[in-house]
Amino acid sequence: MPEDVLFKSESRRSREEIAAYLRTVADSLESGSEITLSRGDESVTMAPPARPTFEVKAEREGPTGGPGELSVEFELEWDENGDAGDGDGELSIE
Repeated sequence: MPEDVLFKSESRRSREEIAAYLRTVADSLESGSEITLSRGDESVTMAPPARPTFEVKAEREGPTGGPGELSVEFELEWDENGDAGDGDGELSIE
């Protein structure tokens, strides 16, 4: 399926700034509000359903045995008609 990027932002931020962004998303999810992402004159507003699919991924990219780049990705996913798939197992984040 082709991917259509609706919004993208990548910038170096402090851990405190990132936590504030994630807190805003968490508050919107908890209250059932829409989530608006904006930068300059670009913006997109999305309304996650009550039970979206939540994907968490930890990755290491780079040569085997050499220094690489580490990442943690958090993704919410749902069909445009509001349906979401079922998860597989319990997640724990500490």
